[in-house]
Amino acid sequence: MKNKSLKLPVPVILAFSLLVPANSSPAAAEGTDQPVHIHEIQGAGHTSPYVNQAVADVQGVVTAVVDKNNFYMQDPNPDDDTKTSEGILVYKKDHGMAQGDLVKASGTVKEWVLDGYSDKLQTDAPITEISASAVTKEAQGAELPQAVIIGKDRIAPDEVIDNDGMKEFDPEQDGLDFYESLEGMRTGVENAKVIAPQSYGELVVVPGSAATNTVHGGLRATKEDFNPERVFIDINDRNFIAKSGDSFKGLITGVLSYSFGNYKVLADRTALPEFAEGTAKRETVSFNKIEDQLTVASYNVENFSAADSDEKVTKLAAAIVSNLKKPDIIGLTEMQDNDGPLDSGQTASDESAKKLIDKIRSLGGPKYTYTDIAPENNKDGGQPGGNIRVGFLYNKDRVSMTPGTKGTSTQAVGFNKGKLTLNPGRIAPENEAFANSRKPLAAQFEFKGKKVILVANHFNSKGGDQPLFGKNQPPVLGSEVQRHKIAGILNSFVKDVKAKDPKANMILLGDFNDFEFSKTFDILKGSELSNMVDRIPAEKRFSYNYQGNSQVLDHILVSNNLTDATKAEIVHINSSFMEQQGRASDHDPLIIQTKLIK
Repeated sequence: MKNKSLKLPVPVILAFSLLVPANSSPAAAEGTDQPVHIHEIQGAGHTSPYVNQAVADVQGVVTAVVDKNNFYMQDPNPDDDTKTSEGILVYKKDHGMAQGDLVKASGTVKEWVLDGYSDKLQTDAPITEISASAVTKEAQGAELPQAVIIGKDRIAPDEVIDNDGMKEFDPEQDGLDFYESLEGMRTGVENAKVIAPQSYGELVVVPGSAATNTVHGGLRATKEDFNPERVFIDINDRNFIAKSGDSFKGLITGVLSYSFGNYKVLADRTALPEFAEGTAKRETVSFNKIEDQLTVASYNVENFSAADSDEKVTKLAAAIVSNLKKPDIIGLTEMQDNDGPLDSGQTASDESAKKLIDKIRSLGGPKYTYTDIAPENNKDGGQPGGNIRVGFLYNKDRVSMTPGTKGTSTQAVGFNKGKLTLNPGRIAPENEAFANSRKPLAAQFEFKGKKVILVANHFNSKGGDQPLFGKNQPPVLGSEVQRHKIAGILNSFVKDVKAKDPKANMILLGDFNDFEFSKTFDILKGSELSNMVDRIPAEKRFSYNYQGNSQVLDHILVSNNLTDATKAEIVHINSSFMEQQGRASDHDPLIIQTKLIK
């Protein structure tokens, strides 16, 4: 995300910047050259009023050298308008400038997209720059402008990213406008709280004065609030170890830039303040085994295959044995075929399952049995060649599969006379709604003489959705259309079962790639299902962390006849942590304990 900075006067005689007339401009309204400063080029908006016009001798202090062709500079004599940034990016091949140089730049004002997704998706916001034909050094060793401290000098909106389709520029209300008003400026975050594990050399933080609201010191995404107060700190160090709830003691400073859909403070890794570890610990489910109650878990194992390292399979197995306390049934998502991403044309996953089962057994767990239906090669999306699918592990000492015929990848399962017509069987596998996505897998089990139908799911991803801080507001979330169709198909399946057997026990689980408050779940639940995630306390309601937003993508739903007899937990062992801290997947597992009704 973006931040901003104020500046202190530099003890040097300053020359006025001049606009080179081009197609007329606000500063040349009377037909004569007028002084132009960085804040005038930036303007109070997302697009410069000088875009594609030539400017001359624009003055600033070099605040950060990006590389040999790019640097940021900032006006040492700012105006008092907080809506207009005093910093700007300058592009000049082999510029030769250093931090602290007082310079003048002449060239053309551009709105330029830096690193991002825009080549294909055209969603990233551009950054204002001077594409310089000349840069002149006036002096060196100038005092750097004082950083604007976010959370102290200026307070970021804490709920609204944009609420007017970018029609009005309102930094006090809209987070998108707030960070734009600081673009290119020196900014700071004091006593920063880390709200996500380090990823791609970036930390997502909030100021020390800001409140967090999860048990691990994160920020939950809600229907009304995707937390615009989040600040990205680009430290350009992928080896830095940090998890949710860690913090810094002191001030982080840098220039506010933008890339890959977010504003970011470009901080100096060597100048970070003291780092303090937080108290977040990997969790263990609180349930104790009850003989006549069924435990069912859902776990996205993040592209697991027999080709994976012993370290990964050990982490996954240890979590199942120790953190989840050996559930009776585990719905797995992102199980890959036996050779993983190697695109060999084979799709079986028996060796992948065996590797996990054997490791669980070696760590003191039960001897699980695995069932799935292999997809058609490269028809279900995910990593090319990996053939991810959903499947079940189940403990035969506790549960058994109802006798039946296993379906094929293209056969559709139904329900008749109290039984699935295929066991396991895929739900509507040839429906266009499942194009390039996983097909739900239904399986019927028996526990203590009672039947239960489980459906494992992995809905289509959010890939292709526009970013929260992108140039299009509101962002288009095109992936929702497919999930809504899938949710409707699943609800129809549930309705059919319940119409034929009103007392049927049903559990739907998996990675649904959508939020508990989304329309997807309104469609899916209908009047037949309850999402147990809704009953988990708010501060514990997250299973995934995306760009600092703690959120729920993984869910377990039960038919309404089971709701009051079921309790649920999300076991936070991954989403708040890095691999060096035990993480085995990017998702946390969920688990329920329930007493079947019949």
